[in-house]
Amino acid sequence: MSGYILCQTKKAEKPYFVENISTNIYSLEELCYYLYHNLYLVDSSVMNEGLCIWISEELDLPRLAAKLRPHLGKFASIEDVLYPIFKEINYLTYDELKALNVKLAKLDQEAPLLRQKQKGDALVANKMYVSAIKVYQQLLKKEGLEQVKPGLTMSIWHNLGCAYSYLFQMEKAVECFWEAFLTESSDKELICYLLAYRSVKKPEEYEKKLKELNVSSEVKAALKEALDQFSQKKEISIRPGRTDEMLEKLTGEYHRSTGS
Repeated sequence: MSGYILCQTKKAEKPYFVENISTNIYSLEELCYYLYHNLYLVDSSVMNEGLCIWISEELDLPRLAAKLRPHLGKFASIEDVLYPIFKEINYLTYDELKALNVKLAKLDQEAPLLRQKQKGDALVANKMYVSAIKVYQQLLKKEGLEQVKPGLTMSIWHNLGCAYSYLFQMEKAVECFWEAFLTESSDKELICYLLAYRSVKKPEEYEKKLKELNVSSEVKAALKEALDQFSQKKEISIRPGRTDEMLEKLTGEYHRSTGS
């Protein structure tokens, strides 16, 4: 969205809780924003009778709720629930509506397994790492991933490793990056694996691993550059007397990312 969007409807006293990203929504504009930017997270956990009750009672929009209700049970098409909500306040411009139509057409054509992977990616983008990990783990139990899209297995392992690393579970991240490398032996995946490996192992163990894998000079150079850049990053400074506030902020962010 470009510019500011003024609220055209009543702001709710009681918010609607969007479980999959642990966020409270207070207005129809906020709901539109969430739906437009998180198409892969639009499911029955969001579009349900609870939402209709909230729209009717908190936003005083019973007609909109009535339009949505017939489509909730079958939930056959995402358009059936998105368009009435967007049109209620003319949320999208003509060009944005055209772009949305293209996205929805692409989504409808995607294989269910690929759509689930995209859901995991959307959860990572919203910092809901534990929920994303569950999606990726379930996907890796499925057969035929490579038939859906070549490289899909590697991509899932890689993104699973990223999700673990965001939670500072580096040992598990190392395992995932290794699986990604085994699936597709590219320099990119090797570098990701070795960087994660370096973060949890002693320098001598890291050097031994480089020899074991017969790492090329090009990869070694890329690793050195990445490690040098990391070492130059400034540490987060905490002003005197603000330690408790910083810890509270970090703890709150962690709980949000784990969905707890």
